[in-house]
Amino acid sequence: EITDEVLSEEKRERARDGVRPVFDYDVLVARNVQARIAAAAREVIAANGGDAILRGLFTQVGSSAGQRGAAGGSGSHLCSVQVFMVPVNERPVTAGGFMRQWRERVGSVPGLESLTFRFSIGPSGGEPIDVELSHTDMGVLEKAAAELAGRLTGYKGVKDIDDGFARGKPQFDLELGPAADSLGLTSVDVGRQVRSAFFGTEALRQQRGRSELRVMVRLPESERQSEHDIDNLVLHTQAGGEIALHEAVRIRRGRSYTEIRRTDGRRVVDVTADIEEGVTTAGKVLAGLQKDALPELAAAWPGLRWSLEGERREQRESMAALGEGYMLALLLIFALLAVPFRSYVQPLIVMTAIPFGIVGAVGGHILMGYDLSVISMMGIVALSGVVVNDSLVLVDAANRQRKLGDSHFDAIAAAGARRFRPIMLTSLTTYFGLAPMIFEQSVQARFLVPMAISLGYGILFTTVIVLALVPALYMIVEDLRALYTPTGAAAAATGTHEGDDAPDLELPGTM
Repeated sequence: EITDEVLSEEKRERARDGVRPVFDYDVLVARNVQARIAAAAREVIAANGGDAILRGLFTQVGSSAGQRGAAGGSGSHLCSVQVFMVPVNERPVTAGGFMRQWRERVGSVPGLESLTFRFSIGPSGGEPIDVELSHTDMGVLEKAAAELAGRLTGYKGVKDIDDGFARGKPQFDLELGPAADSLGLTSVDVGRQVRSAFFGTEALRQQRGRSELRVMVRLPESERQSEHDIDNLVLHTQAGGEIALHEAVRIRRGRSYTEIRRTDGRRVVDVTADIEEGVTTAGKVLAGLQKDALPELAAAWPGLRWSLEGERREQRESMAALGEGYMLALLLIFALLAVPFRSYVQPLIVMTAIPFGIVGAVGGHILMGYDLSVISMMGIVALSGVVVNDSLVLVDAANRQRKLGDSHFDAIAAAGARRFRPIMLTSLTTYFGLAPMIFEQSVQARFLVPMAISLGYGILFTTVIVLALVPALYMIVEDLRALYTPTGAAAAATGTHEGDDAPDLELPGTM
């Protein structure tokens, strides 16, 4: 609660600092809110081990810590409290548990535009749920944002919903009246004189050494103390006359927007929200919004546009770049296989393991309870270069048997028998090498776990498929060659085939 004593103390502090005794109400409110949140944080810290779990507590008024991956805002109406803790293995509470206790102790704070709690363990591209709305009419945009925020409240597990609009700081809006028009006063004249009276106008700029001194001229401090001084400010007309401000303009109380954002010349606003881990996912919520809420809003307000931003936008951009690199990698793999095999078909047989590796990676995420992420996709790209090893070993062994005079059936059967053990051992040792990371539970390592899952389970699943699929495809290709080409029929009879003159592939680590 802000009392007269608090205001008086604020005035005394500013007087001691040589600042004019005009207080900022928003600063006082922000300081009280900051003190309340910081006190709740200290209570939670004391209940979970005290200072032993704490590295530092940082509070600030006049700026916010910002959203994930974004810079914080600034303004006297903002405050933030940040708690830095020791590693999770040195404290009895997780970051999520600490945040929940902190939220409960703070409770509801009347008059706040928004109050958010979040923890960070690594880089992020923004809020899990971030829908950007744009429209030429600010009133329509505000109504649409409010309705979308209301729709988000209906989703279980969605928290810290923000419609993107802030009431802003209080201000006086001045509108010229008939008296000002009759005296020839314009809005520029009124604005300049009001600014000069209370903020000041530069009268002199003087150089002193390496510094520059500006002399500002404005009304005496005794005439800048109250709203009454604003009403009775005397304006000068171009003809030399005078008129009081309250007679020349209509003064209305209003609020100014704390932030104005535009994209392609259109006003935009972001409706954001966070999610509770284990209750729902951002993908499910956004899918529901795209199915119902967003099309209905666009139909209700013609001209309204929307796009998914925040983490979703970062994922789109990352996936686009990753997709281009992935296609280039596949082309390089094909080229590297086609040169030693001297064939355009056998590299395709080897590369059939890649899509099944992707299936195994997706299945591993489902089995382990993880969602696919950009890190998962990076693991799948790396997997594509690893899973071809098993099929490559098998096809190369079959080619060697063909050189010894075996038919294609006998060659692939012998290759499967000879290479079964090295293929299984290579795959199993790779999986068990990744297992410690796959089953790691520490918070610091969790963002790398999806990549390990993609590699580990993709290799396991592909190994089983390769042992059955590659021999079948090898036989199909040889049968088709023998059926449709005279040289192929002769090769089938003599035991030779396309690529017989290819050099043997010496693969390190194979048996």
